[in-house]
Amino acid sequence: MAAFDPRLTPARADLAARTLEGKVVAARYVDGHAREVIEPQAPLRLEPSPDAPLATEALKGERVTIYETNDEGWAWGQLAADGYVGWLPANGLTVPGATPTHKVVSLRTFVFPAPSIKTTPLEALPLGARVAVARFDGNFAVTASGRFLPAVHLAPIDTHETDFVAVAERFVGAPYLWGGKTMLGLDCSGLVQMALTACGIACPRDSDLQEQALGTAADAGDPQRGDLFFWKGHVGIIRDRASLLHANAFHMAVVIEPIADAVARIRASGAEVSSIRRLGRR
Repeated sequence: MAAFDPRLTPARADLAARTLEGKVVAARYVDGHAREVIEPQAPLRLEPSPDAPLATEALKGERVTIYETNDEGWAWGQLAADGYVGWLPANGLTVPGATPTHKVVSLRTFVFPAPSIKTTPLEALPLGARVAVARFDGNFAVTASGRFLPAVHLAPIDTHETDFVAVAERFVGAPYLWGGKTMLGLDCSGLVQMALTACGIACPRDSDLQEQALGTAADAGDPQRGDLFFWKGHVGIIRDRASLLHANAFHMAVVIEPIADAVARIRASGAEVSSIRRLGRR
């Protein structure tokens, strides 16, 4: 049998997706069923426990294929957007409703029960969350479920940013969170994924997968805005010829710092730059 990356393959020793029958060995194979994330952000964990490591987060409106739900309220499945596999709280999922038409383009926005900013918000949605808009009421977008969002914070699903570095810069100061991908906390690869996704560029979740999939090799002596610097387990975005933008555990935040300082500090911890990738210009 061929080897598959467990992060991206819905297969365990006891259970696997039916589409993998004959490709992986499992005790049984099952058909998945579609679900939609209804929480602003739902944790995807490596094990069905609130104490298990956070692998990534799924945002409101994302689709996921679920293959198992256990008695403790955890659902095991695969995200449609980037293929990541793990355990999600089952109460944060529902049968897919109206197809999302718009996405959140601000770092965060509020959902109101009525067309008034003076009402108490029902929830706050992060950049990239998806909603189905039924109509517009003045300055508000009204969802299919009858909730109200500031229209200025939304854009049609097929609208894309043009400068992913500028998107990433908006997260400066956000706290570092392993597995996170919102302004409440995100990690290095989450920052890259969110910024590229906002520009309509498909991007894997983890830095090693990003290093394999994104761009072409570039010269370290000629850094350009948008180049990606990779280390083992880390990635940063070149902001200009002198500065690097990245979420990192040293600062416990998304920061901009001199490229030379970042390279020297990470070298002192035992890691050298493994590659520099340049994305094609859009």
